[in-house]
Amino acid sequence: MNNLLAISLKETRAYFSMPSAYVVGAMFLILTGVFFVFDVNRPFAEAGVRGLIYWASFFTVFLAPLLTMRLLAEEQKMGTLELLLTSPVREWEVVVGKYIAGLAMLSAIQAVTLYYVLMLYMFGDPDTGPVFSAYLGLVLHGAAALSIGLLGSSLSGNQIVAAVVGTAFLLIFSFISRVSSVVEGTPAEFLNALSMDSRLSDFTRGIIDTSNLVYFLSIIAIFVFLTIRSLETRRWR
Repeated sequence: MNNLLAISLKETRAYFSMPSAYVVGAMFLILTGVFFVFDVNRPFAEAGVRGLIYWASFFTVFLAPLLTMRLLAEEQKMGTLELLLTSPVREWEVVVGKYIAGLAMLSAIQAVTLYYVLMLYMFGDPDTGPVFSAYLGLVLHGAAALSIGLLGSSLSGNQIVAAVVGTAFLLIFSFISRVSSVVEGTPAEFLNALSMDSRLSDFTRGIIDTSNLVYFLSIIAIFVFLTIRSLETRRWR
């Protein structure tokens, strides 16, 4: 547990000391802010965060791999991953520690978007229930996206390749529901059930379904486990 805490604190400090992390975060906030303004300025716009969460989740597909691409890929490129794995630190401590650091950074970026929610309460009368559930869905979506991005980072020593792999996986999980529209029956239901966007849409409507919670937590557990297994194979290379 001490190793896990040490790795988490080290990586979190590294995030908040890198100018690139602030640039990526600023771009995320600017883009979500622009689309938020467009959304609330529409005629008969609803006083809610559904549009904001939609765009925030869309940009998270690209943000999460950018935040995770260096976590393991950089260690591999510099040759420090082998040193880390031969030290008295277990693979799961390395992976979970780095994952927690990435989650802390992403949560900090997402938390700043609450400024837009404050504006809604100042100039409108939104329903608090759907706002809470929508942000819960956004946090779970972001956590799942980070776990997928972290797996991409473990598969390559090149940060760009790691980001591309993570983004590709996330695009599949996000837009697989589009494929379900061209098929029918059980295959369509199965593809729709795998879609992160479809699961998130329930949260934006104020619906907190246990199956959606299990889905996102399962995605996190599966991809963190696969990342741990990916690191374990390096001991035998």
